[in-house]
Amino acid sequence: MRVVVVGGGAAGLTAAGTAAANGHDVTLFERNSRPARKLLLTGKGRCNVTNNQHDLDNLIAAVPVNGRFLYGAFSRLMPSGTIDFFESLGVPLKVERGGRVFPVSDSSRDIADALVKFAASNGVKTVFERVKELVTEDGAVSGVKTFEGTSTAADKVIIATGGLSYPQTGSTGDGYDIARSAGHKIVSPKPSLVPLCAHEGFCSQLMGLSLKNISIKVIDTDKNSVIYNDFGELIFTHFGLSGPVILSASSHMREMRRKKYVISIDLKPALSIERLDARILRDFSENLNKNFINALNGLLPKKLVPVVVKLSGIGASQKTNQITKEQRGRLAALLKDFRVTITDFRPIDEAVITSGGIDVSEIDPKTMESKLMRGLFFAGEVIDVDAFTGGYNLQIAFSTGSLAGMSV
Repeated sequence: MRVVVVGGGAAGLTAAGTAAANGHDVTLFERNSRPARKLLLTGKGRCNVTNNQHDLDNLIAAVPVNGRFLYGAFSRLMPSGTIDFFESLGVPLKVERGGRVFPVSDSSRDIADALVKFAASNGVKTVFERVKELVTEDGAVSGVKTFEGTSTAADKVIIATGGLSYPQTGSTGDGYDIARSAGHKIVSPKPSLVPLCAHEGFCSQLMGLSLKNISIKVIDTDKNSVIYNDFGELIFTHFGLSGPVILSASSHMREMRRKKYVISIDLKPALSIERLDARILRDFSENLNKNFINALNGLLPKKLVPVVVKLSGIGASQKTNQITKEQRGRLAALLKDFRVTITDFRPIDEAVITSGGIDVSEIDPKTMESKLMRGLFFAGEVIDVDAFTGGYNLQIAFSTGSLAGMSV
């Protein structure tokens, strides 16, 4: 059978290699000069391949958007299968905090090269052209046409073109246009796993400051409740906040509007409020005759000191031996609950993942085939599914790609 796969990313390469391994004549179309460009950027170049999650229900729970749709795909390929797959291709893996799985080499190129090798070794032919449209006949696909003018006949077509994030890697929404031409509805794409814009001007003052080993809470002000907790690293930027815990937090924020969400940062999560007060008192006693602003360098990063001083309401030039117990208590409370008001997501081209895409109600979850056009399949980020950080989104790509490749 002649199979065309559109898109040479994680899902497309998996689908192409799987279909070819099952005896089909497979042609992969990739618009870039090399496949898997976005994969090279994942995990800051280290590639968080999957999450070492053994329970299917927990895996689905890590996908807040249409997780149940992936039951069949995850059943086909669980993280343990992904780990075995890459190690069988000669890429040893390791498990880090939170079950995150990385190549031992810490190089995403090893993962990308392994996928390219998997496809090529099974006989996949790669054409470096951009697909423009489907060729159809009697309600079924019969091939594709490229912008370069190439026409290729096919009995089955798998669309795995990604979303709108990282457009420099070729993710510019081509798959949405192709799906629309087949009658599919597209859930409006929006950013997920994305930096956040903030109301407070002090974020620009703190630009470039990285805080490690802090904890955060995301507060929904409408419900006056905490919707997410995390521990790790965040970075202040000229527009607001970024870093691993912020990207994860963003995926829990729905129906974004100005001031709906507040990030509460615990700058000293290892200390209770009482132990922190004792620590502050000790620092003050060692700097009795110093101004308040000069007595915090042992407690906070230098860049953060003037911001904390201003927010504390304690005079910068007030001597530490004049600071009252009440003032010290306000300072400790501020360090345990340093708040940043969120105003918006950053643009979708800065997002790690696109939320939205092809409506899952129009895709057969057991095969990834379109319910509207025979012979048309979908895999990866082009579908309206997205997950938390931690390797889950790449697992979606591998699982849906594997299922589509097998189903053809």
